[in-house]
Amino acid sequence: MEPVKKQIEQDAESTSLWGDAWRRLRQKRMAMVCLWIVGLYVGLALYGETVYRVCQIRDITPAYQNTNLDDQYMPPSLQRVFQCPEEVREKGVWRTLSHHFMGTDGLGRDVFMRLVQGTRVAFLVGIVTSLIAIPLGVVLGCLAGYFGGRIDDFVVWLYSTFAAIPSLLFILSISMVVGKGLMGVYLGIGFTTWVGICRLVRGEVIKHKERDYVLAGRALGLSSFRIIFRHILPNIFHVIIVIFTLRFPAAVGTEVFMSFLGLGVQGEPSWGTMIGSARMRLWQGFWWEMTFVTIAIFGLVLAFNLLGDALRDALDPRLRK
Repeated sequence: MEPVKKQIEQDAESTSLWGDAWRRLRQKRMAMVCLWIVGLYVGLALYGETVYRVCQIRDITPAYQNTNLDDQYMPPSLQRVFQCPEEVREKGVWRTLSHHFMGTDGLGRDVFMRLVQGTRVAFLVGIVTSLIAIPLGVVLGCLAGYFGGRIDDFVVWLYSTFAAIPSLLFILSISMVVGKGLMGVYLGIGFTTWVGICRLVRGEVIKHKERDYVLAGRALGLSSFRIIFRHILPNIFHVIIVIFTLRFPAAVGTEVFMSFLGLGVQGEPSWGTMIGSARMRLWQGFWWEMTFVTIAIFGLVLAFNLLGDALRDALDPRLRK
Protein backbone atom coordinates (compact mmCIF):
# COMPACT_ATOMS: atom_id res chain seq x y z
CA MET A 1 0.00 0.00 0.00
CA GLU A 2 2.85 2.35 0.72
CA PRO A 3 4.14 2.52 -2.91
CA VAL A 4 0.57 3.07 -4.12
CA LYS A 5 0.08 5.91 -1.63
CA LYS A 6 3.35 7.50 -2.70
CA GLN A 7 2.35 7.27 -6.35
CA ILE A 8 -1.02 8.90 -5.58
CA GLU A 9 0.75 11.78 -3.81
CA GLN A 10 3.08 12.26 -6.76
CA ASP A 11 0.14 12.26 -9.19
CA ALA A 12 -1.60 14.88 -7.04
CA GLU A 13 1.47 17.10 -7.20
CA SER A 14 1.72 16.65 -10.97
CA THR A 15 -1.61 18.25 -11.79
CA SER A 16 0.03 20.87 -13.97
CA LEU A 17 3.08 21.34 -16.13
CA TRP A 18 4.63 23.74 -13.62
CA GLY A 19 4.04 21.48 -10.62
CA ASP A 20 5.48 18.50 -12.43
CA ALA A 21 8.44 20.57 -13.66
CA TRP A 22 9.23 21.81 -10.14
CA ARG A 23 9.05 18.26 -8.77
CA ARG A 24 11.48 16.98 -11.39
CA LEU A 25 13.76 19.98 -10.95
CA ARG A 26 14.03 19.31 -7.21
CA GLN A 27 15.19 15.79 -7.94
CA LYS A 28 18.31 17.14 -9.68
CA ARG A 29 20.87 18.10 -7.09
CA MET A 30 23.04 20.07 -9.51
CA ALA A 31 20.05 22.12 -10.67
CA MET A 32 19.15 23.05 -7.09
CA VAL A 33 22.76 24.02 -6.36
CA CYS A 34 22.75 26.27 -9.44
CA LEU A 35 19.44 27.75 -8.31
CA TRP A 36 20.96 28.64 -4.94
CA ILE A 37 24.01 30.16 -6.66
CA VAL A 38 21.79 32.29 -8.88
CA GLY A 39 19.84 33.33 -5.78
CA LEU A 40 23.11 34.41 -4.14
CA TYR A 41 23.97 36.56 -7.16
CA VAL A 42 20.47 38.06 -7.08
CA GLY A 43 20.95 38.94 -3.41
CA LEU A 44 24.27 40.63 -4.14
CA ALA A 45 22.73 42.56 -7.03
CA LEU A 46 19.82 43.76 -4.86
CA TYR A 47 22.23 44.81 -2.12
CA GLY A 48 24.37 46.69 -4.64
CA GLU A 49 21.32 48.41 -6.08
CA THR A 50 20.20 49.47 -2.60
CA VAL A 51 23.61 50.94 -1.81
CA TYR A 52 23.70 52.74 -5.14
CA ARG A 53 20.22 54.26 -4.74
CA VAL A 54 20.81 55.30 -1.11
CA CYS A 55 24.02 57.09 -2.07
CA GLN A 56 22.23 58.82 -4.93
CA ILE A 57 19.40 59.98 -2.67
CA ARG A 58 21.79 61.26 -0.01
CA ASP A 59 24.09 62.75 -2.66
CA ILE A 60 27.21 61.17 -1.18
CA THR A 61 30.14 59.33 -2.71
CA PRO A 62 29.71 55.57 -2.36
CA ALA A 63 32.29 53.67 -0.36
CA TYR A 64 33.30 51.63 -3.39
CA GLN A 65 34.34 54.86 -5.16
CA ASN A 66 36.44 56.28 -2.33
CA THR A 67 40.14 56.29 -3.16
CA ASN A 68 42.88 55.85 -0.57
CA LEU A 69 46.38 55.62 -1.96
CA ASP A 70 47.68 54.41 1.42
CA ASP A 71 45.69 51.20 0.90
CA GLN A 72 46.47 50.55 -2.75
CA TYR A 73 47.24 46.99 -3.87
CA MET A 74 46.55 45.45 -0.47
CA PRO A 75 46.40 41.65 -0.83
CA PRO A 76 43.35 39.68 0.34
CA SER A 77 43.27 39.34 4.12
CA LEU A 78 40.71 38.34 6.75
CA GLN A 79 42.49 40.29 9.48
CA ARG A 80 42.25 43.97 10.28
CA VAL A 81 45.40 46.00 9.65
CA PHE A 82 46.64 48.49 12.22
CA GLN A 83 49.06 51.30 11.47
CA CYS A 84 50.97 53.40 13.91
CA PRO A 85 52.97 56.10 12.11
CA GLU A 86 56.16 57.26 13.75
CA GLU A 87 55.00 60.86 14.01
CA VAL A 88 51.87 59.96 16.01
CA ARG A 89 53.15 56.99 17.99
CA GLU A 90 54.09 59.17 20.95
CA LYS A 91 50.57 60.60 21.04
CA GLY A 92 49.09 57.12 21.22
CA VAL A 93 47.02 57.54 18.08
CA TRP A 94 46.38 54.33 16.15
CA ARG A 95 44.75 54.26 12.74
CA THR A 96 42.61 51.23 11.99
CA LEU A 97 42.27 50.10 8.41
CA SER A 98 39.24 48.00 7.57
CA HIS A 99 40.01 44.51 6.33
CA HIS A 100 39.70 43.70 2.63
CA PHE A 101 39.23 39.96 2.19
CA MET A 102 39.40 40.42 -1.61
CA GLY A 103 42.12 43.05 -1.47
CA THR A 104 42.17 46.53 -2.99
CA ASP A 105 42.89 47.92 -6.43
CA GLY A 106 45.39 50.52 -7.60
CA LEU A 107 43.41 53.37 -6.03
CA GLY A 108 42.86 51.67 -2.70
CA ARG A 109 39.22 50.79 -3.40
CA ASP A 110 37.78 47.61 -1.95
CA VAL A 111 37.55 44.88 -4.61
CA PHE A 112 34.59 43.13 -2.99
CA MET A 113 32.47 46.29 -2.91
CA ARG A 114 33.22 46.94 -6.56
CA LEU A 115 32.54 43.29 -7.39
CA VAL A 116 29.07 43.63 -5.84
CA GLN A 117 28.40 46.71 -7.95
CA GLY A 118 29.61 44.81 -11.00
CA THR A 119 27.01 42.15 -10.17
CA ARG A 120 24.37 44.89 -10.05
CA VAL A 121 25.40 46.16 -13.49
CA ALA A 122 25.46 42.62 -14.92
CA PHE A 123 21.92 41.92 -13.74
CA LEU A 124 20.68 45.25 -15.01
CA VAL A 125 22.09 44.48 -18.44
CA GLY A 126 20.71 40.93 -18.45
CA ILE A 127 17.21 41.93 -17.33
CA VAL A 128 16.79 45.11 -19.42
CA THR A 129 18.13 43.56 -22.61
CA SER A 130 15.82 40.58 -22.07
CA LEU A 131 12.88 42.96 -21.70
CA ILE A 132 13.82 44.38 -25.11
CA ALA A 133 14.78 41.23 -27.01
CA ILE A 134 12.28 38.66 -25.69
CA PRO A 135 9.03 40.63 -26.31
CA LEU A 136 10.28 41.68 -29.76
CA GLY A 137 11.25 38.15 -30.74
CA VAL A 138 8.11 36.57 -29.23
CA VAL A 139 5.66 38.97 -30.89
CA LEU A 140 7.29 38.75 -34.33
CA GLY A 141 7.70 34.98 -34.03
CA CYS A 142 4.04 34.50 -33.06
CA LEU A 143 2.77 36.66 -35.90
CA ALA A 144 5.00 35.01 -38.49
CA GLY A 145 4.27 31.47 -37.34
CA TYR A 146 0.50 31.86 -37.05
CA PHE A 147 -0.41 34.01 -40.07
CA GLY A 148 2.27 32.85 -42.52
CA GLY A 149 2.16 34.31 -46.01
CA ARG A 150 3.56 37.78 -46.51
CA ILE A 151 3.86 38.45 -42.78
CA ASP A 152 6.01 35.34 -42.42
CA ASP A 153 8.09 36.32 -45.45
CA PHE A 154 8.69 39.80 -44.03
CA VAL A 155 9.68 38.53 -40.58
CA VAL A 156 12.00 35.89 -42.06
CA TRP A 157 13.62 38.53 -44.28
CA LEU A 158 13.97 40.86 -41.29
CA TYR A 159 15.67 38.41 -38.94
CA SER A 160 17.78 37.01 -41.78
CA THR A 161 19.04 40.54 -42.44
CA PHE A 162 19.88 41.08 -38.78
CA ALA A 163 21.54 37.67 -38.59
CA ALA A 164 23.75 38.53 -41.58
CA ILE A 165 25.17 41.59 -39.79
CA PRO A 166 28.07 40.81 -37.42
CA SER A 167 26.41 41.20 -34.03
CA LEU A 168 29.41 42.67 -32.24
CA LEU A 169 29.94 45.35 -34.90
CA PHE A 170 26.23 46.17 -34.80
CA ILE A 171 26.31 46.51 -31.01
CA LEU A 172 29.37 48.75 -31.20
CA SER A 173 27.71 50.89 -33.89
CA ILE A 174 24.59 51.40 -31.79
CA SER A 175 26.70 52.21 -28.75
CA MET A 176 28.69 54.80 -30.69
CA VAL A 177 25.49 56.43 -32.01
CA VAL A 178 23.65 56.46 -28.68
CA GLY A 179 26.74 57.23 -26.66
CA LYS A 180 28.87 55.48 -24.11
CA GLY A 181 27.01 54.16 -21.12
CA LEU A 182 24.39 51.62 -20.16
CA MET A 183 21.77 52.93 -22.60
CA GLY A 184 23.96 52.05 -25.56
CA VAL A 185 24.58 48.61 -24.07
CA TYR A 186 20.86 48.02 -23.51
CA LEU A 187 19.85 48.98 -27.04
CA GLY A 188 22.82 47.34 -28.72
CA ILE A 189 22.39 43.94 -27.07
CA GLY A 190 18.59 44.07 -27.05
CA PHE A 191 18.21 44.79 -30.77
CA THR A 192 20.72 42.13 -31.85
CA THR A 193 19.73 39.12 -29.73
CA TRP A 194 16.05 38.78 -30.66
CA VAL A 195 16.80 36.84 -33.86
CA GLY A 196 17.28 33.43 -32.23
CA ILE A 197 14.23 33.98 -30.04
CA CYS A 198 12.09 34.84 -33.05
CA ARG A 199 13.22 31.74 -34.95
CA LEU A 200 12.45 29.41 -32.06
CA VAL A 201 9.07 30.94 -31.24
CA ARG A 202 8.06 30.93 -34.91
CA GLY A 203 8.80 27.22 -35.15
CA GLU A 204 6.83 26.47 -31.97
CA VAL A 205 3.81 28.47 -33.16
CA ILE A 206 3.83 26.69 -36.54
CA LYS A 207 3.78 23.40 -34.65
CA HIS A 208 0.92 24.45 -32.35
CA LYS A 209 -1.38 26.25 -34.76
CA GLU A 210 -2.66 22.98 -36.26
CA ARG A 211 -3.43 21.35 -32.94
CA ASP A 212 -6.93 20.55 -31.75
CA TYR A 213 -7.27 23.33 -29.19
CA VAL A 214 -6.39 25.97 -31.82
CA LEU A 215 -8.80 24.46 -34.34
CA ALA A 216 -11.48 24.44 -31.65
CA GLY A 217 -10.84 28.12 -30.93
CA ARG A 218 -11.25 28.96 -34.61
CA ALA A 219 -14.48 26.98 -34.76
CA LEU A 220 -15.81 28.96 -31.78
CA GLY A 221 -15.10 32.20 -33.63
CA LEU A 222 -12.23 33.45 -31.44
CA SER A 223 -10.07 36.16 -32.94
CA SER A 224 -6.60 35.32 -34.17
CA PHE A 225 -4.89 37.53 -31.61
CA ARG A 226 -6.83 35.93 -28.76
CA ILE A 227 -5.86 32.48 -29.97
CA ILE A 228 -2.20 33.55 -30.21
CA PHE A 229 -1.82 35.39 -26.92
CA ARG A 230 -4.39 33.58 -24.76
CA HIS A 231 -3.98 29.99 -25.93
CA ILE A 232 -0.82 29.37 -27.95
CA LEU A 233 1.54 31.65 -26.00
CA PRO A 234 0.83 30.05 -22.58
CA ASN A 235 1.59 26.65 -24.09
CA ILE A 236 5.03 27.78 -25.29
CA PHE A 237 5.81 29.96 -22.27
CA HIS A 238 8.16 27.32 -20.86
CA VAL A 239 10.30 27.75 -23.98
CA ILE A 240 10.56 31.49 -23.29
CA ILE A 241 11.75 30.82 -19.73
CA VAL A 242 14.47 28.53 -21.00
CA ILE A 243 15.46 31.16 -23.57
CA PHE A 244 15.80 33.74 -20.80
CA THR A 245 18.07 31.53 -18.69
CA LEU A 246 20.31 30.81 -21.68
CA ARG A 247 20.55 34.32 -23.13
CA PHE A 248 21.03 36.08 -19.78
CA PRO A 249 24.69 35.00 -19.37
CA ALA A 250 25.32 35.75 -23.04
CA ALA A 251 24.16 39.34 -22.52
CA VAL A 252 26.36 39.63 -19.42
CA GLY A 253 29.37 38.38 -21.36
CA THR A 254 28.74 40.90 -24.13
CA GLU A 255 28.52 43.73 -21.60
CA VAL A 256 31.79 42.64 -19.99
CA PHE A 257 33.51 42.70 -23.37
CA MET A 258 32.10 46.13 -24.24
CA SER A 259 33.10 47.58 -20.87
CA PHE A 260 36.55 46.09 -21.35
CA LEU A 261 36.79 48.05 -24.61
CA GLY A 262 35.61 51.21 -22.85
CA LEU A 263 32.19 51.35 -24.55
CA GLY A 264 30.09 50.06 -21.69
CA VAL A 265 29.15 51.54 -18.34
CA GLN A 266 30.88 54.79 -17.47
CA GLY A 267 31.68 56.06 -13.97
CA GLU A 268 30.48 52.87 -12.25
CA PRO A 269 32.35 49.64 -11.53
CA SER A 270 31.69 46.86 -14.01
CA TRP A 271 33.30 43.47 -14.37
CA GLY A 272 34.68 44.51 -17.74
CA THR A 273 36.24 47.73 -16.46
CA MET A 274 37.69 45.87 -13.46
CA ILE A 275 39.33 43.34 -15.77
CA GLY A 276 40.62 46.16 -17.98
CA SER A 277 42.27 47.92 -15.05
CA ALA A 278 43.55 44.73 -13.41
CA ARG A 279 45.29 43.34 -16.49
CA MET A 280 47.79 46.20 -16.49
CA ARG A 281 49.15 45.14 -13.09
CA LEU A 282 48.79 41.39 -13.40
CA TRP A 283 52.39 40.92 -14.50
CA GLN A 284 53.56 42.71 -11.33
CA GLY A 285 51.95 40.07 -9.13
CA PHE A 286 48.69 41.88 -8.26
CA TRP A 287 46.50 38.93 -9.14
CA TRP A 288 43.51 39.20 -6.80
CA GLU A 289 41.27 41.64 -8.69
CA MET A 290 41.50 39.75 -11.97
CA THR A 291 41.06 36.40 -10.19
CA PHE A 292 37.94 37.26 -8.22
CA VAL A 293 36.22 38.96 -11.14
CA THR A 294 36.95 35.99 -13.38
CA ILE A 295 35.56 33.59 -10.77
CA ALA A 296 32.41 35.73 -10.44
CA ILE A 297 31.80 35.73 -14.21
CA PHE A 298 32.52 32.01 -14.47
CA GLY A 299 30.17 31.16 -11.60
CA LEU A 300 27.28 33.22 -12.98
CA VAL A 301 27.58 31.93 -16.54
CA LEU A 302 28.00 28.29 -15.47
CA ALA A 303 25.09 28.42 -13.01
CA PHE A 304 22.71 29.96 -15.55
CA ASN A 305 23.70 27.53 -18.30
CA LEU A 306 23.30 24.43 -16.11
CA LEU A 307 20.03 25.78 -14.72
CA GLY A 308 18.79 26.47 -18.25
CA ASP A 309 19.58 22.90 -19.32
CA ALA A 310 17.77 21.53 -16.27
CA LEU A 311 14.74 23.75 -16.90
CA ARG A 312 14.64 22.64 -20.52
CA ASP A 313 14.44 19.01 -19.41
CA ALA A 314 11.98 19.71 -16.60
CA LEU A 315 9.59 21.80 -18.71
CA ASP A 316 9.58 19.52 -21.75
CA PRO A 317 6.01 18.14 -21.92
CA ARG A 318 7.26 15.05 -23.76
CA LEU A 319 9.11 13.93 -20.61
CA ARG A 320 6.01 14.04 -18.40
CA LYS A 321 4.75 10.71 -17.15
